Amino acid sequence: MGRRVMGLLVGLFFCGVVVGQHDPQRNAVRHIAAGKWEQARRELANANSQDSETHFVQMLASLAAEETESAVTHAQAALDAGLPLERLVAGPRQLLRPLYGTAAYQGWLRQRQPSPLLHGPMVGSVTSESAAFWVRTASSAAIQVRVFAGRFASPVAVSEPVSTRAAGDFAAIAHVHGLRPATDYRYEVWVAGKRVAAENTRFQTFPARHAGARFSVAFGGGAGFVPKWESMWDTIGATSPIALLMLGDNVYIDDPTHALTGRYCYYRRQSRPEWRRLVASTSVFAIYDDHDFGTNDCIPGPQIEKPAWKRSVWERFRRNWVNPSYGGGDGQPGCWHDFYIGDVHFILLDGRYYRSRQDVPSMLGAVQKAWLKETLKASRGTFKVLASPVPWTENIKPGSPDPWDGFTAEREEIFSFLEEHAIEGVFLIAADRHRTDLRVNRRPAGYDLYEFESSRLTNRHTHAIVKTPGLIWGYNKTCSFAQMQFDTTRSDPQVTFSALAIDGQEMYNHRLLRSQLQRPSN
Repeated sequence: MGRRVMGLLVGLFFCGVVVGQHDPQRNAVRHIAAGKWEQARRELANANSQDSETHFVQMLASLAAEETESAVTHAQAALDAGLPLERLVAGPRQLLRPLYGTAAYQGWLRQRQPSPLLHGPMVGSVTSESAAFWVRTASSAAIQVRVFAGRFASPVAVSEPVSTRAAGDFAAIAHVHGLRPATDYRYEVWVAGKRVAAENTRFQTFPARHAGARFSVAFGGGAGFVPKWESMWDTIGATSPIALLMLGDNVYIDDPTHALTGRYCYYRRQSRPEWRRLVASTSVFAIYDDHDFGTNDCIPGPQIEKPAWKRSVWERFRRNWVNPSYGGGDGQPGCWHDFYIGDVHFILLDGRYYRSRQDVPSMLGAVQKAWLKETLKASRGTFKVLASPVPWTENIKPGSPDPWDGFTAEREEIFSFLEEHAIEGVFLIAADRHRTDLRVNRRPAGYDLYEFESSRLTNRHTHAIVKTPGLIWGYNKTCSFAQMQFDTTRSDPQVTFSALAIDGQEMYNHRLLRSQLQRPSN
C-alpha cells in the first residue's frame, strides 16, 4: 500500500468522531451541517427547551429544512429568552439568508438597532511598543482604532484603516504602533467613521523587552460552552493578567469538514459579554488542540494538504484570533509562535497539524521542531515557558498515546537538547487534562523540568488527578484556571504558580526560583 494512501487511512482512523462535552446544541449543528436536520431535532430533545441557544439551533434546523415560518418562530423565542440580535446578524449568514428577507427580521432590526460591532474588540499581539485589535462587523466597513494615554483628549496613536469583507468573515485586525512600555492605555473602535460603544477598552503594553519586570499571565484550555460557567472570563479578568494563553480546546467544534459548525462554535463564545470584557483588555495568544482542530485525539498526518480539511480549519482559526504569527504562514501552516513579556520568553507549540505515526512518530513535524530548537538556542529569556496543548509528564493519561507519552522519542530529543546546549530557565505548561495540577519531571542529566497543566476553564467534564511520581498538587473540584506571577527583578528571579477556582479562590500555589532551573555545578 502506498505511503500517501496509508497516510489518509491513518488520518481517518485516528480522527474518528467522538462527541464531547455533552453539548446537544453543538451536536445538533453538526447534523445540520451534514444535511441531517431531523437528527438535529432529535438531538435537541436532550437540550433545555427554554434556553435561547436551543431556540437558535432549532431555527437553524428549520432554515435547513426550508421551513422559514418555523424559523421565525424560533428566532423570536430565542430573542425573547435573551439572545442578542447580533447573534442573528452574525449568522452563519448563508444559512440565515432566508430569515433576513422576512418582515419579522426587518422589524427586529428597526426596533433593536444592533451594533455594527458584532464581536470583539479582542486585544492581542501586544509588545512593549505595539498592539493589535481584532473585530468582526455586521457588514463590510472600514475599521480604525484610536489609542489614548491618561486623560488626554487627543489620541497618541491611530491605526491605519483596515476593511472587513465577506471573504474574511467580516473580521479584521487593526495594528497600533509607537506606544510606550509598561503603560496603561485606553482605546476607541471606529466603524465606518463612527465611534462604536464597547466595554472595558483599556490595556497595558508589555514591559521593555529583555528587562526585568513583575507581571502575571493566566492560561488554560478546555473551554466547552456552558453558559452558567461563562462567568469564568470575568473571574480571570478580576486578577488583571497582562496576557491570557488559550492552550487548546478553546471551543469544541469536532467537525473539521463543515465550516458551519466551526462558525457556530466561535460565534457563540465571541458573543458572550463576559468573554468580550476579558479579551477587550487582556492580550490573548492561542493555540489549538484536537477538539478545535479536528476531532478527539486526531492524528492528521504529516502532509500540508492532506486531509483536505486541514488548511480551511487553520484559516478559520487564524481568522478568529490575533496571534503575532501562525506557524510558517501560508507555505507552512500551523499555530506555533513565540513572544516576550519583559525578559520572559513564551514559546507556544502546534501539537496537531503535523502529528503523525508514519515512520518515526512526531507530534511537531520536522519544520516546527527545527524552529523550536533554533528558538530555544537563541532565547534570551530569564524564564523560557514551553507551552504544549497536551501534557509532557509520563503516565499523566495512563494508557493513552495522545499526550507526549505517544511520542516518547521526540520528547526525549527535546529534553536532551536542553541539556546538550545548556539551555537554562525552562519550565513546561500544558492543557488537555480537565483539571489544574503541578508536576515535576526529574532529569538526572540536567535540572528538573516542572510542568503546570490546566484545562478546565468552563468544561462540564472532569478528569481525576493522576498520581504520577512527580505530582506536587492537583485540583479538580470545580472549573479552574492557572496563573503565573513573575518577578524577574529579584536577584534570584521567581515565578509563582497558582490554581484558582471559578469563584476566584486560590486553591494552591508554588514558588519556583530561577536558580532551580539550571544544572547544579559540581
